[in-house]
Amino acid sequence: MNLVWKLLRQHISVPQFVGFFFANLFGMLIVLLGFQFYNDVIPVFTAEDSFMKSDFLILNKKIGTASTISGRTNTFSNSEIDEVGEQPFVKKMGKFTSTEYKVNANMGINGTNVLNSEIPIESVPDDFVEAPSQDWKWKEGDQKVPIILPRAYITMYNFGFAQSHSLPKISEGLMGMIDFKMFIQGNGYNEEFDGKVIGFSSRLNTILVPQAFMDWSNNHFAPENHSNPTRLIMEVGNPADEHITKYLDKKGYEVEDDKLNAEKTTYFLKLMVSMVMIVGLIISILSFYILMLSIYLLVQKNSSKLENLLLIGYSPGNVARPYQFLTIGLNVLVLLIALIILFFVRAYYMDIIETLFPQIEDGNMLPALTVGLILFILVSVLNIIVIRRKIMRIWYRKD
Repeated sequence: MNLVWKLLRQHISVPQFVGFFFANLFGMLIVLLGFQFYNDVIPVFTAEDSFMKSDFLILNKKIGTASTISGRTNTFSNSEIDEVGEQPFVKKMGKFTSTEYKVNANMGINGTNVLNSEIPIESVPDDFVEAPSQDWKWKEGDQKVPIILPRAYITMYNFGFAQSHSLPKISEGLMGMIDFKMFIQGNGYNEEFDGKVIGFSSRLNTILVPQAFMDWSNNHFAPENHSNPTRLIMEVGNPADEHITKYLDKKGYEVEDDKLNAEKTTYFLKLMVSMVMIVGLIISILSFYILMLSIYLLVQKNSSKLENLLLIGYSPGNVARPYQFLTIGLNVLVLLIALIILFFVRAYYMDIIETLFPQIEDGNMLPALTVGLILFILVSVLNIIVIRRKIMRIWYRKD
């Protein structure tokens, strides 16, 4: 074995092995990064909303230039609401109720004021809100009002305000840090309520409050004002039912939902990651070829000496082992360095993702580790087989 190592060291081409190392490292890193990034990001597009089921559709009217000229409004009349509720694909239906008064809000995080403006507040029937009944309830006289914030509010805070003011980022587990106050004026009254944030929703663009609070506050602060809803919410058996699309197109309605966009984004994400991983695999294959070429040249230069070793009693396995150890050692080094680089790259992009989507789980590097080990085993086995076959040719030649 020592004799073989001495022969090996005499003819090693450092540039060739350096070229293999960096090519293999680059290819391995591209494959692992692509696969890990896909696994880290895909929950953003596939996660269900915490407070609204996927079969709840939010409906509104299409309003364009033609509709404006014709005098069509974006509100639903009672007859239109009844007609929607009678459709065979609708299991149950409700309407969004808006405030008939103005609401000013003050939101603070950890004692720092981050919002002070007029805000829109709406409600839907409580059975459309997937929240524990003990959290989603309000009765007259309560000063605390449960609220669900649009996730966009928290994203803007985390990505902009928190970073520039060195404030803590908000996630589902840190909702208690939010201090939310609502100031309501109307009908001669001026009252203040504390908003208790119970969660965030990605399907809402307004603040949601319990139906009981909405009904009481409208009667209390604006008893003379009554407006028709601009949005409806309905539960359907199959959101992909073609009858729903046909009916909506016929009536000039549209679904206020980003599910279709999320599906398109997921598809293109898969496509992009697949292309990146293919490029990485091609680079890895080319680096494998470079390594095999280098080993072949080493063996070829030492063929006569290796043949002598076989003649004096060395087995093909003993002769091939140093070359096999060399390739396996390089593969191990490539995998370790690729994982170390991936660790720091992932820490960087996960910090950005968690800022934009605080609800996402941190996850781990197990997907990349699994793929890396599979590639390592596959390449190492191929290396061992190819080197063994080359040495066996020399063995057969001596006979």
